[in-house]
Amino acid sequence: MSHAESVTPVHQAVPAPLPANHLVDTLLPVRPALVDRGSAVRGRPGMVDELLAGPEAVAAVVSRRQGLVRGSSLVLTGARDLLAELNAAGFAPELVVYLGSALPPADLPAGTELLLFVLPEPPEPGTAGIPADAAWAGFREVAAGLTATSTALFVESSAIANWHAAHTHCPRCGTPTEVEAGGWVRRCPADNSEHFPRTDPAIIVTVVGPDGRLLLGGGGPPEARNYSTLAGFVEPGESLEEAVVREIQEEVGVRVTACQYLGSQSWPFPASLMLGFTAVTEDAEATPDGVEVTRARWFSRGELQDAVLSGEITISTRLSIARSLIEHWYGGRIQDLADA
Repeated sequence: MSHAESVTPVHQAVPAPLPANHLVDTLLPVRPALVDRGSAVRGRPGMVDELLAGPEAVAAVVSRRQGLVRGSSLVLTGARDLLAELNAAGFAPELVVYLGSALPPADLPAGTELLLFVLPEPPEPGTAGIPADAAWAGFREVAAGLTATSTALFVESSAIANWHAAHTHCPRCGTPTEVEAGGWVRRCPADNSEHFPRTDPAIIVTVVGPDGRLLLGGGGPPEARNYSTLAGFVEPGESLEEAVVREIQEEVGVRVTACQYLGSQSWPFPASLMLGFTAVTEDAEATPDGVEVTRARWFSRGELQDAVLSGEITISTRLSIARSLIEHWYGGRIQDLADA
Protein backbone atom coordinates (compact mmCIF):
# COMPACT_ATOMS: atom_id res chain seq x y z
CA MET A 1 0.00 0.00 0.00
CA SER A 2 1.37 3.43 -0.94
CA HIS A 3 1.67 6.31 1.49
CA ALA A 4 -1.16 8.10 -0.31
CA GLU A 5 -3.44 5.09 0.03
CA SER A 6 -2.75 4.75 3.75
CA VAL A 7 -3.63 8.33 4.67
CA THR A 8 -7.19 8.93 5.82
CA PRO A 9 -8.75 11.91 3.98
CA VAL A 10 -9.39 14.82 6.33
CA HIS A 11 -13.11 14.87 5.53
CA GLN A 12 -13.63 11.31 6.79
CA ALA A 13 -14.18 10.89 10.52
CA VAL A 14 -12.06 8.21 12.13
CA PRO A 15 -14.29 6.06 14.35
CA ALA A 16 -13.19 5.72 17.94
CA PRO A 17 -11.83 2.26 18.70
CA LEU A 18 -14.09 -0.03 20.73
CA PRO A 19 -12.86 -2.36 23.43
CA ALA A 20 -12.64 -6.04 22.58
CA ASN A 21 -15.95 -7.91 22.87
CA HIS A 22 -17.85 -4.64 23.14
CA LEU A 23 -21.52 -5.07 24.02
CA VAL A 24 -24.33 -2.64 23.34
CA ASP A 25 -27.61 -2.53 25.24
CA THR A 26 -30.50 -4.48 23.77
CA LEU A 27 -33.93 -2.89 23.52
CA LEU A 28 -35.03 -4.83 26.59
CA PRO A 29 -32.02 -4.63 28.90
CA VAL A 30 -30.86 -7.50 31.06
CA ARG A 31 -32.51 -7.14 34.45
CA PRO A 32 -31.31 -8.76 37.67
CA ALA A 33 -32.85 -12.10 38.55
CA LEU A 34 -35.30 -12.00 41.45
CA VAL A 35 -35.35 -15.74 42.17
CA ASP A 36 -32.52 -18.26 42.51
CA ARG A 37 -34.13 -21.34 40.95
CA GLY A 38 -31.80 -23.64 42.86
CA SER A 39 -30.87 -25.98 40.02
CA ALA A 40 -28.00 -27.32 42.10
CA VAL A 41 -30.16 -28.26 45.11
CA ARG A 42 -33.63 -29.07 43.82
CA GLY A 43 -32.56 -32.53 42.70
CA ARG A 44 -31.94 -33.64 46.28
CA PRO A 45 -34.51 -36.32 47.16
CA GLY A 46 -37.02 -35.20 49.77
CA MET A 47 -36.17 -31.50 49.55
CA VAL A 48 -39.75 -30.40 48.80
CA ASP A 49 -41.11 -32.55 51.65
CA GLU A 50 -38.59 -30.98 54.02
CA LEU A 51 -39.68 -27.49 53.03
CA LEU A 52 -43.34 -28.41 53.47
CA ALA A 53 -42.62 -29.74 56.95
CA GLY A 54 -40.94 -26.52 58.09
CA PRO A 55 -42.51 -23.17 58.98
CA GLU A 56 -40.51 -20.88 56.70
CA ALA A 57 -41.44 -21.77 53.11
CA VAL A 58 -44.20 -19.84 51.37
CA ALA A 59 -46.36 -20.96 48.45
CA ALA A 60 -47.98 -19.40 45.43
CA VAL A 61 -51.11 -21.06 44.07
CA VAL A 62 -52.33 -21.57 40.50
CA SER A 63 -55.30 -23.44 39.11
CA ARG A 64 -56.59 -23.72 35.56
CA ARG A 65 -54.07 -21.15 34.30
CA GLN A 66 -55.13 -18.61 36.92
CA GLY A 67 -53.10 -17.35 39.83
CA LEU A 68 -54.20 -16.26 43.28
CA VAL A 69 -53.65 -12.50 43.58
CA ARG A 70 -54.34 -9.72 46.03
CA GLY A 71 -53.96 -6.13 44.86
CA SER A 72 -50.65 -5.80 43.02
CA SER A 73 -49.14 -9.04 44.30
CA LEU A 74 -49.34 -12.75 43.84
CA VAL A 75 -50.55 -14.22 47.12
CA LEU A 76 -47.72 -15.93 49.02
CA THR A 77 -48.75 -17.70 52.21
CA GLY A 78 -47.21 -20.19 54.61
CA ALA A 79 -46.84 -23.43 52.65
CA ARG A 80 -47.21 -25.86 55.56
CA ASP A 81 -50.43 -24.41 56.95
CA LEU A 82 -51.96 -23.81 53.54
CA LEU A 83 -51.28 -27.39 52.48
CA ALA A 84 -52.99 -28.71 55.61
CA GLU A 85 -56.10 -26.58 54.98
CA LEU A 86 -56.25 -27.51 51.30
CA ASN A 87 -55.97 -31.21 52.11
CA ALA A 88 -58.63 -30.98 54.80
CA ALA A 89 -61.05 -29.25 52.39
CA GLY A 90 -60.51 -31.76 49.59
CA PHE A 91 -58.41 -29.46 47.40
CA ALA A 92 -55.07 -31.29 47.66
CA PRO A 93 -52.52 -29.98 45.13
CA GLU A 94 -52.00 -32.24 42.16
CA LEU A 95 -48.44 -30.95 41.96
CA VAL A 96 -45.96 -29.13 44.21
CA VAL A 97 -43.01 -27.42 42.51
CA TYR A 98 -39.94 -25.76 43.97
CA LEU A 99 -39.75 -22.26 42.46
CA GLY A 100 -36.50 -21.26 44.17
CA SER A 101 -35.40 -18.77 46.82
CA ALA A 102 -35.74 -15.00 46.80
CA LEU A 103 -32.69 -12.96 45.77
CA PRO A 104 -31.91 -9.51 47.26
CA PRO A 105 -33.58 -7.47 44.46
CA ALA A 106 -36.94 -9.14 45.20
CA ASP A 107 -39.50 -7.55 47.51
CA LEU A 108 -39.18 -10.56 49.84
CA PRO A 109 -36.62 -11.35 52.52
CA ALA A 110 -33.53 -12.74 50.78
CA GLY A 111 -33.46 -16.52 50.96
CA THR A 112 -37.23 -16.97 51.30
CA GLU A 113 -38.01 -20.46 49.99
CA LEU A 114 -40.78 -20.46 47.39
CA LEU A 115 -43.08 -23.32 46.41
CA LEU A 116 -45.91 -23.60 43.91
CA PHE A 117 -49.17 -25.45 44.57
CA VAL A 118 -51.00 -26.47 41.38
CA LEU A 119 -54.63 -27.20 42.21
CA PRO A 120 -57.01 -29.18 40.00
CA GLU A 121 -59.88 -26.87 41.01
CA PRO A 122 -59.76 -23.29 42.36
CA PRO A 123 -61.37 -23.03 45.85
CA GLU A 124 -63.55 -20.03 46.54
CA PRO A 125 -61.74 -17.21 48.38
CA GLY A 126 -62.42 -17.51 52.09
CA THR A 127 -62.41 -21.33 51.97
CA ALA A 128 -59.73 -24.05 52.13
CA GLY A 129 -57.12 -21.63 53.44
CA ILE A 130 -57.54 -19.23 50.52
CA PRO A 131 -57.61 -15.62 51.84
CA ALA A 132 -61.04 -14.03 51.62
CA ASP A 133 -59.63 -10.86 50.04
CA ALA A 134 -57.79 -12.74 47.27
CA ALA A 135 -59.03 -13.42 43.75
CA TRP A 136 -58.29 -15.82 40.93
CA ALA A 137 -57.03 -14.07 37.78
CA GLY A 138 -55.21 -14.78 34.55
CA PHE A 139 -51.86 -13.11 34.00
CA ARG A 140 -53.13 -10.85 31.21
CA GLU A 141 -55.86 -9.50 33.47
CA VAL A 142 -53.52 -8.30 36.21
CA ALA A 143 -50.02 -8.04 34.73
CA ALA A 144 -50.13 -4.26 34.31
CA GLY A 145 -50.53 -3.77 38.05
CA LEU A 146 -48.25 -6.50 39.41
CA THR A 147 -44.97 -5.86 41.17
CA ALA A 148 -41.78 -7.04 39.47
CA THR A 149 -41.40 -9.92 41.92
CA SER A 150 -45.01 -11.08 41.45
CA THR A 151 -44.64 -10.84 37.68
CA ALA A 152 -41.53 -13.02 37.73
CA LEU A 153 -43.17 -15.61 39.97
CA PHE A 154 -46.44 -15.63 37.99
CA VAL A 155 -44.59 -16.18 34.72
CA GLU A 156 -42.38 -18.93 36.18
CA SER A 157 -45.37 -20.62 37.82
CA SER A 158 -47.43 -20.52 34.64
CA ALA A 159 -44.61 -21.88 32.52
CA ILE A 160 -43.83 -24.87 34.72
CA ALA A 161 -47.50 -25.67 35.42
CA ASN A 162 -48.35 -25.56 31.71
CA TRP A 163 -45.46 -27.89 30.90
CA HIS A 164 -46.55 -30.45 33.46
CA ALA A 165 -50.14 -30.36 32.20
CA ALA A 166 -49.00 -31.14 28.66
CA HIS A 167 -46.31 -33.74 29.45
CA THR A 168 -47.88 -36.29 31.77
CA HIS A 169 -46.77 -39.32 29.71
CA CYS A 170 -43.50 -40.51 28.23
CA PRO A 171 -43.26 -39.49 24.56
CA ARG A 172 -41.33 -42.69 23.82
CA CYS A 173 -43.61 -45.37 25.26
CA GLY A 174 -46.68 -43.62 26.67
CA THR A 175 -46.06 -44.62 30.29
CA PRO A 176 -47.19 -42.04 32.90
CA THR A 177 -44.10 -40.17 34.07
CA GLU A 178 -43.05 -39.42 37.65
CA VAL A 179 -42.13 -35.96 38.94
CA GLU A 180 -38.60 -35.45 40.24
CA ALA A 181 -36.09 -32.68 41.01
CA GLY A 182 -38.58 -30.46 42.76
CA GLY A 183 -40.92 -30.48 39.78
CA TRP A 184 -38.32 -29.73 37.10
CA VAL A 185 -37.92 -33.25 35.68
CA ARG A 186 -40.36 -36.00 34.71
CA ARG A 187 -38.92 -39.51 34.56
CA CYS A 188 -40.39 -42.50 32.78
CA PRO A 189 -40.38 -45.53 35.13
CA ALA A 190 -40.50 -47.91 32.17
CA ASP A 191 -37.45 -46.80 30.16
CA ASN A 192 -35.80 -44.45 32.72
CA SER A 193 -35.77 -41.53 30.25
CA GLU A 194 -35.72 -38.01 31.70
CA HIS A 195 -37.89 -35.22 30.30
CA PHE A 196 -37.31 -31.53 30.97
CA PRO A 197 -39.47 -28.39 30.64
CA ARG A 198 -39.80 -27.16 27.07
CA THR A 199 -39.82 -23.60 25.76
CA ASP A 200 -40.75 -22.88 22.15
CA PRO A 201 -38.71 -20.06 20.55
CA ALA A 202 -40.71 -17.63 18.45
CA ILE A 203 -39.54 -14.59 16.52
CA ILE A 204 -41.51 -11.33 16.62
CA VAL A 205 -40.60 -8.60 14.16
CA THR A 206 -41.08 -4.98 13.20
CA VAL A 207 -40.72 -4.79 9.41
CA VAL A 208 -39.65 -1.40 8.04
CA GLY A 209 -40.09 -0.57 4.35
CA PRO A 210 -37.86 1.45 1.99
CA ASP A 211 -39.67 4.68 2.93
CA GLY A 212 -39.30 4.08 6.68
CA ARG A 213 -42.91 3.04 7.20
CA LEU A 214 -43.80 0.20 9.56
CA LEU A 215 -45.70 -2.91 8.50
CA LEU A 216 -48.25 -4.22 11.00
CA GLY A 217 -50.73 -7.03 10.58
CA GLY A 218 -53.53 -8.90 12.29
CA GLY A 219 -55.53 -12.11 12.20
CA GLY A 220 -59.18 -12.93 12.54
CA PRO A 221 -61.96 -11.03 10.77
CA PRO A 222 -60.67 -8.69 8.03
CA GLU A 223 -62.65 -5.81 9.56
CA ALA A 224 -61.04 -6.19 13.01
CA ARG A 225 -59.14 -3.17 14.35
CA ASN A 226 -56.25 -4.81 16.20
CA TYR A 227 -52.79 -4.57 14.62
CA SER A 228 -49.47 -5.80 15.86
CA THR A 229 -46.02 -6.98 14.86
CA LEU A 230 -45.62 -10.15 12.82
CA ALA A 231 -44.47 -13.31 14.57
CA GLY A 232 -43.97 -17.02 14.17
CA PHE A 233 -42.32 -20.08 15.65
CA VAL A 234 -38.76 -21.10 14.86
CA GLU A 235 -38.71 -24.46 13.07
CA PRO A 236 -36.19 -27.27 13.69
CA GLY A 237 -32.88 -26.63 11.95
CA GLU A 238 -33.46 -22.89 11.51
CA SER A 239 -31.44 -20.01 12.83
CA LEU A 240 -33.42 -17.14 14.30
CA GLU A 241 -32.57 -14.95 11.31
CA GLU A 242 -33.74 -17.62 8.88
CA ALA A 243 -37.01 -17.84 10.78
CA VAL A 244 -37.47 -14.07 10.46
CA VAL A 245 -36.99 -14.21 6.70
CA ARG A 246 -39.25 -17.24 6.22
CA GLU A 247 -42.11 -16.13 8.47
CA ILE A 248 -42.35 -12.63 6.98
CA GLN A 249 -42.28 -14.06 3.46
CA GLU A 250 -44.96 -16.64 4.32
CA GLU A 251 -47.30 -14.33 6.21
CA VAL A 252 -47.24 -11.16 4.10
CA GLY A 253 -45.14 -11.94 1.00
CA VAL A 254 -42.40 -9.48 1.95
CA ARG A 255 -38.70 -10.26 1.45
CA VAL A 256 -36.51 -9.27 4.39
CA THR A 257 -33.02 -8.13 3.42
CA ALA A 258 -31.54 -7.63 6.91
CA CYS A 259 -32.61 -8.04 10.53
CA GLN A 260 -31.25 -7.30 13.99
CA TYR A 261 -32.02 -8.77 17.40
CA LEU A 262 -33.38 -6.30 19.96
CA GLY A 263 -34.47 -8.26 23.02
CA SER A 264 -36.66 -11.05 24.37
CA GLN A 265 -39.65 -11.72 26.60
CA SER A 266 -40.83 -14.91 28.21
CA TRP A 267 -44.45 -15.58 27.31
CA PRO A 268 -45.41 -18.92 28.83
CA PHE A 269 -48.98 -19.00 27.54
CA PRO A 270 -48.52 -21.81 26.94
CA ALA A 271 -44.72 -22.04 26.48
CA SER A 272 -43.10 -19.40 24.28
CA LEU A 273 -39.95 -17.31 24.41
CA MET A 274 -40.49 -14.27 22.19
CA LEU A 275 -37.28 -13.14 20.45
CA GLY A 276 -37.65 -9.59 19.18
CA PHE A 277 -36.16 -8.37 15.90
CA THR A 278 -36.39 -5.38 13.63
CA ALA A 279 -36.04 -6.01 9.91
CA VAL A 280 -35.86 -4.01 6.69
CA THR A 281 -37.23 -4.74 3.25
CA GLU A 282 -37.12 -3.14 -0.18
CA ASP A 283 -40.69 -4.25 -0.85
CA ALA A 284 -43.45 -1.68 -0.60
CA GLU A 285 -46.42 -4.04 -1.02
CA ALA A 286 -47.63 -6.66 1.43
CA THR A 287 -50.04 -9.51 0.70
CA PRO A 288 -51.53 -11.29 3.74
CA ASP A 289 -51.63 -15.07 3.53
CA GLY A 290 -55.31 -15.02 4.54
CA VAL A 291 -54.76 -17.65 7.22
CA GLU A 292 -52.49 -16.38 9.97
CA VAL A 293 -52.59 -12.79 8.72
CA THR A 294 -55.84 -11.48 7.24
CA ARG A 295 -54.87 -7.82 6.95
CA ALA A 296 -51.61 -5.91 6.69
CA ARG A 297 -50.98 -2.19 6.57
CA TRP A 298 -48.05 0.21 6.32
CA PHE A 299 -47.89 3.17 8.70
CA SER A 300 -45.81 6.30 8.90
CA ARG A 301 -45.21 7.54 12.43
CA GLY A 302 -47.85 10.21 12.15
CA GLU A 303 -50.36 7.82 10.57
CA LEU A 304 -49.89 5.27 13.33
CA GLN A 305 -50.31 7.76 16.17
CA ASP A 306 -53.39 9.32 14.53
CA ALA A 307 -54.98 5.92 13.90
CA VAL A 308 -54.49 4.83 17.52
CA LEU A 309 -55.78 8.09 19.02
CA SER A 310 -58.83 8.14 16.76
CA GLY A 311 -59.74 4.59 17.70
CA GLU A 312 -59.41 3.48 14.07
CA ILE A 313 -56.99 0.75 15.20
CA THR A 314 -55.62 -0.71 18.41
CA ILE A 315 -52.06 -1.92 18.92
CA SER A 316 -50.45 -4.26 21.44
CA THR A 317 -50.47 -3.26 25.10
CA ARG A 318 -47.37 -2.11 26.91
CA LEU A 319 -47.16 -5.47 28.68
CA SER A 320 -45.88 -7.08 25.51
CA ILE A 321 -42.61 -7.06 23.65
CA ALA A 322 -44.65 -6.21 20.56
CA ARG A 323 -45.39 -2.75 21.96
CA SER A 324 -41.72 -2.27 22.89
CA LEU A 325 -40.69 -3.12 19.34
CA ILE A 326 -43.28 -0.78 17.83
CA GLU A 327 -42.25 2.11 20.09
CA HIS A 328 -38.59 1.41 19.34
CA TRP A 329 -39.37 2.05 15.66
CA TYR A 330 -41.53 5.05 16.56
CA GLY A 331 -38.78 6.60 18.67
CA GLY A 332 -40.84 7.15 21.81
CA ARG A 333 -44.11 6.52 23.57
CA ILE A 334 -47.21 6.11 21.43
CA GLN A 335 -50.25 7.63 23.10
CA ASP A 336 -53.30 5.44 23.59
CA LEU A 337 -56.88 6.63 23.94
CA ALA A 338 -56.56 6.07 27.69
CA ASP A 339 -53.51 8.37 27.79
CA ALA A 340 -55.37 11.11 25.96
